[in-house]
Amino acid sequence: MTQSVSTVAQTVAPQLPYLRRFSRMLTGSQQQGDAYVVATLEALVADARVLRQDMLPRAALYHAFFKVWNSVPVNRKPEPAEDSLDRLVNQRLETLPPLPRVAFLLASVEELSMSEIASVLERSEEDVALLLNEASLEITNQLAAKVMIIEDEPLISLEIENLVHDIGHEVVGVATTHKEAVQLAKKVKPELILADIQLADGSSGIEAVSEILSEITAPVVFITAYPKRLLTGERTEPTYLIPKPFKPRMVQGVISQALFFDAKSQARARAHA
Repeated sequence: MTQSVSTVAQTVAPQLPYLRRFSRMLTGSQQQGDAYVVATLEALVADARVLRQDMLPRAALYHAFFKVWNSVPVNRKPEPAEDSLDRLVNQRLETLPPLPRVAFLLASVEELSMSEIASVLERSEEDVALLLNEASLEITNQLAAKVMIIEDEPLISLEIENLVHDIGHEVVGVATTHKEAVQLAKKVKPELILADIQLADGSSGIEAVSEILSEITAPVVFITAYPKRLLTGERTEPTYLIPKPFKPRMVQGVISQALFFDAKSQARARAHA
């Protein structure tokens, strides 16, 4: 039975915040990530059959997303586009993350099962296991970074600190308020910032980070108990989000992705210097 556009919309709507989060982490950009989400939605409007009915809603939406994603040639110039949808779909990213990283994000951040990832990527579960192992090796070999934490809850702060150490990075300081965070950042010059959204003294982690980034350049991962509030698509939003309560693999995956794109950005800057 063919799904109507309204039925597809009802199925997809609850999953959109998660797809936005995933697409932004996958591309390392809010703008590019959201462009792929828009292209996916337009593909669904054009043909509701793109959303498979034999999969759970989130997995089916991600499968549709990768149909759009895979329409972009990896190492050659896209064919000329005939309409606006084709032009959007054919926006080639300068750096496409390898498939192991995609599989790792689907497992660690989106928490899809092995069978769901296999369906999304149209691979066997054995292939997915190999991809995840390759991603883990890549993360293990990632260069260590100096990480600053902005978090007012001591137990959560300690847990994050331990997770950061476990994956080979150095915690160079922990701040609990806006003022402390700005002062600490000037002192330690972090290479990655993990920041809570709301701090104990009523100050905003987002405002603290904004002030810090006016002085230094570093990727930022925000931590919040209410990620959907920041993923509406209506304003400038964080590229990297970790929802509370978080799981260790999710923290590992998001940190890895943030540092991956920061390293690519620095390499491009050096190449054009």
